[in-house]
Amino acid sequence: MTRRHDTATPAVSVILPAKNEAAGLARLLPKLKAKLPDAEIIVVDDGSTDTTADICAAEGVRRVRHPYSMGNGAAIKSGARAAHGQVLVFMDADGQHDPDDVPRLLEMLEEGYEMAVGAREWDTHASGGRALANRLYNGLASYMTQNRIDDLTSGLRAARARHFKRFLYLLPNGFSYPTTCTMAFFRSGLPVAYVPIRAQRREGKSHIKLVEDGLKFLMIIVKVGTLFSPMRLFLPLSASLFLAGCGYYAYTFVNFHRFTNMSAVLFLSSLFIFLMGILSELVSSLHYKEAESERRVVQRD
Repeated sequence: MTRRHDTATPAVSVILPAKNEAAGLARLLPKLKAKLPDAEIIVVDDGSTDTTADICAAEGVRRVRHPYSMGNGAAIKSGARAAHGQVLVFMDADGQHDPDDVPRLLEMLEEGYEMAVGAREWDTHASGGRALANRLYNGLASYMTQNRIDDLTSGLRAARARHFKRFLYLLPNGFSYPTTCTMAFFRSGLPVAYVPIRAQRREGKSHIKLVEDGLKFLMIIVKVGTLFSPMRLFLPLSASLFLAGCGYYAYTFVNFHRFTNMSAVLFLSSLFIFLMGILSELVSSLHYKEAESERRVVQRD
């Protein structure tokens, strides 16, 4: 049986988080309206002090304003809550993303995917350092989710609203919402597609701090991985401590013919971490149960 949402193109809401991105919006909004004339366009003004409000009024797009800057993730959540579309499209307002790529993402949803992400080609990253960091994040996240992730931090993506809104409570207020929602979709068994894109040079100055936000990205990967796939994190750590305990015990037994306190600490640490992993796996299963129930309801419809 064909699912209901595959038989017709759903209504689309385009969400643009913006903090002092007037120059990018002035170029992006006319192109976006021409490419998606029937879409709901929402600009989330994250405490801008430039002419963002005037540009939104001139272009006739909806503007949701934060009284002060709350972060990119907070803007995404505000836009998702305000949107009415069955499909949510997220784009950066700084001119990096081409509206011509959006229909390609929507086509992937029509093919049965629940989220489609624009994967930036290697030579279109802001810098070589960011490209290398993104590749590292992709590899780590791929291990945690057991799925290939081509671009973990891409801000261009389209997702089914009913799924995306279910993960809003997980999204941080900073610059790592793509990391969290990508891993959440994969670990909930929701198919994700990647579409190659060429990102353009952004307008204005980036608000991302490479080292500070890079460390935050790593912490979010670990945190979300712990929530959705805890044994992928706890089991290798437990096994490493157990092997270290065995190795140290063998060394002390051969040289001193005794079992030392350090060996005991390593063995106990391995056991405690393994038990923590089991407990986390039980908690994680509650989230999978919710996702499975929703999929069954959709299939019956």
